[in-house]
Amino acid sequence: MSGMQVNSTVTASASWQSQSAAQAAEKKDSGPDLYEMMRDAKEKADATREKFNAIKPKPRYGGAPMEAYARLARAKRPSEVNAAAGFARRQIARLKAAKQADPDNAKRIQASINQLQKAVQRAGKKNRELNREKIAQDRQKKLMQEKRTREARRQKQELLRKQAMRRLRESGYLREAEVDNRMQNHIAAVDMELREQAQKLASSIQPSMEAVAQQYAADSAAMALPEEVGAPASGGEIDLQA
Repeated sequence: MSGMQVNSTVTASASWQSQSAAQAAEKKDSGPDLYEMMRDAKEKADATREKFNAIKPKPRYGGAPMEAYARLARAKRPSEVNAAAGFARRQIARLKAAKQADPDNAKRIQASINQLQKAVQRAGKKNRELNREKIAQDRQKKLMQEKRTREARRQKQELLRKQAMRRLRESGYLREAEVDNRMQNHIAAVDMELREQAQKLASSIQPSMEAVAQQYAADSAAMALPEEVGAPASGGEIDLQA
């Protein structure tokens, strides 16, 4: 009698396993499972993100300082200098707003803001220099009217020397902005590469979505197996005793 019960239990368990395998195969043939759906969704999301990044225009934050210094170098009157300083101030306000909206390029934007703030300060210095040059020109004209030719000639030479030094210094400002722009572009490229490498490293260490889904399905099947196996065995014993 005991042998018949054991055989009945084994037969019921084997029957349940074959039925479960058949149901799993039928379910697999009927459609994708959970982790396949998650994998497809992840692939579609990655493809969409790459496409968006490819067509998204990359902002250029280094052009504003160079334009501000170019306007400052071309300015020959205080009104033109004030216009160049106003342009720099407007760009500072724009970049401060962009810094809040684009935190990934915060360092790059701050470098441009620093250059523009220098441009505003240098515009004030140029205004003072232009005023001094105007005073020197007026004095030189007065010396010519007073027939003080030697002093007038010396005054003119000194004025030309100061103007040449100022133009040389202003061209150096523009070169400084260009060098800083190239350096900031290089730093931004290095930061982006390091960020991508860190993301790849993190994704390689953390379990993938497919692995998590497979583990979840395996755990669910393991938890459901003992309960579903025990039911046929109990039923077999009742039938034999009857």
